[in-house]
Amino acid sequence: MYKLGVEEWLASAVMSMYTGAKTVARTVYGNSKGYEVKVGMHRGSALSPLLFVIVMEAISREFKVALPWELLYADKLAVITETEQELMAMWGL
Repeated sequence: MYKLGVEEWLASAVMSMYTGAKTVARTVYGNSKGYEVKVGMHRGSALSPLLFVIVMEAISREFKVALPWELLYADKLAVITETEQELMAMWGL
């Protein structure tokens, strides 16, 4: 979020919403005990789609800097170069 120019107070507010978040798993046998969600976004949250778009935009901008082609589709990102060596050189491999 910082790379896209989002102000620190707003990023901090979003992070605080996710700190200590708990959820349950629903099954045919009933709900599980609550457990803390440490990775990912809240499923069903109105904020989740926006955060997903922000992350994909940041990743997209990072790749656009040096690569001639980029293809974004849903949650997939494909980067294309003329040769494999060109791609490897770009990432220092």
